Amino acid sequence: MGGIPYVLAGPTAAAGFLFGYPLKAGSAGSKILWVVSTPRNNAALEIQAQPSGSSEPLLKESRPADSGPGEIYPDGVAVPTAGCWHFSLQWATGHAELDLLYSSSSR
Repeated sequence: MGGIPYVLAGPTAAAGFLFGYPLKAGSAGSKILWVVSTPRNNAALEIQAQPSGSSEPLLKESRPADSGPGEIYPDGVAVPTAGCWHFSLQWATGHAELDLLYSSSSR
């Protein structure tokens, strides 16, 4: 049975539904719909991403709380290079972290 691939993050539960899997690096990026488990209270989702095990480059993005229904944030962070990227998510009532693997956009 087919479905949309997803990832789970914590410690505050969050899920990322992956549109365009496998994830691709580059300007086109891959779309992720973030769903958080606690109220967002009209606050933005603050996203930081960096290559796992490295502090550079550090990507920062803010997604407004303007989508519904529920506690969702559409996002299209475009990471510049293939590899494993560490994501930190912060919203009004929680935070979560996870690693995502991006492949080369030429594949």
